[in-house]
Amino acid sequence: MSPAKSVVISCAGIGSRLGLGLTKALVQINGRSLISWQLELFKDVEDLRIVIGFQANDIIEEVRKYRDDVTFVFNHRYFETKTGASFFLGARHANEFVLEWDGDLLVHPDDVKMILATEGEFLCYSEKTSDDAVFVKVDEEDNVLSFSREYGDYEWTGPACMCKKHLTYSSQNVFNMFEPLLPMKGIKVRAYDIDTYDDYQRVSSIVKDW
Repeated sequence: MSPAKSVVISCAGIGSRLGLGLTKALVQINGRSLISWQLELFKDVEDLRIVIGFQANDIIEEVRKYRDDVTFVFNHRYFETKTGASFFLGARHANEFVLEWDGDLLVHPDDVKMILATEGEFLCYSEKTSDDAVFVKVDEEDNVLSFSREYGDYEWTGPACMCKKHLTYSSQNVFNMFEPLLPMKGIKVRAYDIDTYDDYQRVSSIVKDW
């Protein structure tokens, strides 16, 4: 893995669609918090930044059970902004290349290793798995051409690796920030978003095999 790559996990949101009354980072997946699963996947990442807002103190307390060298970044406008704002804030003082990771995302450990070892800019996508999907259209060379709420070849799940100088502030979703940069290199991964309670139950079953 390039030493110049930071990882930014966006955990500022309320997680209202999940309906568990918790920010998604603290949701229990098979007896462990979602953020603890992510921290394990990134145990070898030197510069790890976590963007917090809702239930910020609880997230800090949970993360510090596992690591004491994480940089916490506040998105104080978490109630009115989405992941685009959190990623921009988290990336602002990061290294040249920044890996964007949503706080509700789990990726197969083998694919995480591949993502961390891949140089340059890219977007990741997966087979459709979640209930409330954003889709991507890709060409025959796996370049991502567009995002859509209606149709596409695969599901946009993230993560994405971006050069910091290409990022511009967006109060919307992180994929809205990337739209002006398309087409971009795409990589298919085994990734699972947790947006709804059905997603939550499905992911709990999937990670048992990991």
